[in-house]
Amino acid sequence: MEKGQNFNHPKKGSRIEVEPIRREKDIKAIIQLLSGHPRDHLLFVMGINNGIRVGDLLNIKVGDVRYLKPGQVHQITESKTKKKNVVVINKSVRKALDTYFSNSIGQIENHHYLFRSRKGENFPLSVQAVHGLVKKWTQAINLKGNYGTHTLRKTWGYQQRTKYGVGFDVIAKRFNHSDPKTTMTYLGIEDKEVHSILMNEIG
Repeated sequence: MEKGQNFNHPKKGSRIEVEPIRREKDIKAIIQLLSGHPRDHLLFVMGINNGIRVGDLLNIKVGDVRYLKPGQVHQITESKTKKKNVVVINKSVRKALDTYFSNSIGQIENHHYLFRSRKGENFPLSVQAVHGLVKKWTQAINLKGNYGTHTLRKTWGYQQRTKYGVGFDVIAKRFNHSDPKTTMTYLGIEDKEVHSILMNEIG
């Protein structure tokens, strides 16, 4: 690979389609990679555990989630669709929040953005910055493919489908998709998953 070349970027002329992280070992590798970076660790964990757009994650303030317990939710209005949705705090997210708050340098006030830029003011990370971070993380663990901001959202949906067997209709509702077929295409479900279910014996 030439110096400066990003091997996980699609080839010139190919269709650019951001992928989910399909393998659990790759998810764990990124979590390990980010263990010393509480803000980025929280961003990744909250992203893959909620399935909302990164732009909506970045709008969250500290006070919105600081005292929520596992099972509780924070109501949001999606910036793209203007539809109501929720951010759910499960045990993994709560643990990541606790780590973030206990390891942060300086005072974290409730009016601060949860995912603040390090520029010193109370500004959230930009969507473009998160795009770059996701590419950096996936490249660091040698994960080939095209990854970006939608990877976090897609990873949630893909894992819900393949690991937990959640139906496309339920995932579509979470994504605010009008048609489960849209969700199937969006998640990049591969032919081998379809083939695997045909190997299930009936009768």
